[in-house]
Amino acid sequence: MPSRPGEVPEMVRAYVMIKAHSGDAERLRDEITGVEGVDSAYIVAGDVDFIATVSVDETADVKAVAATHIQRLGGIEDTQTYVAMD
Repeated sequence: MPSRPGEVPEMVRAYVMIKAHSGDAERLRDEITGVEGVDSAYIVAGDVDFIATVSVDETADVKAVAATHIQRLGGIEDTQTYVAMD
């Protein structure tokens, strides 16, 4: 909520770590990026396969993006979500 008249509220930013079954990484990245609220998705090396950046209006919307939309994509194994505090 804006603190002053005319001030634009800040978006909630979150980072979603995504594990996926082996397969078509480019296809999954494109599907993840196609989810409303996802700004970008990167294929990474390490404990997870992708990192997605999310920008939404409210904290509750982060759950909808990660748990409802990303986790339901075919080939997604698990997600962990981290909300940026500042």
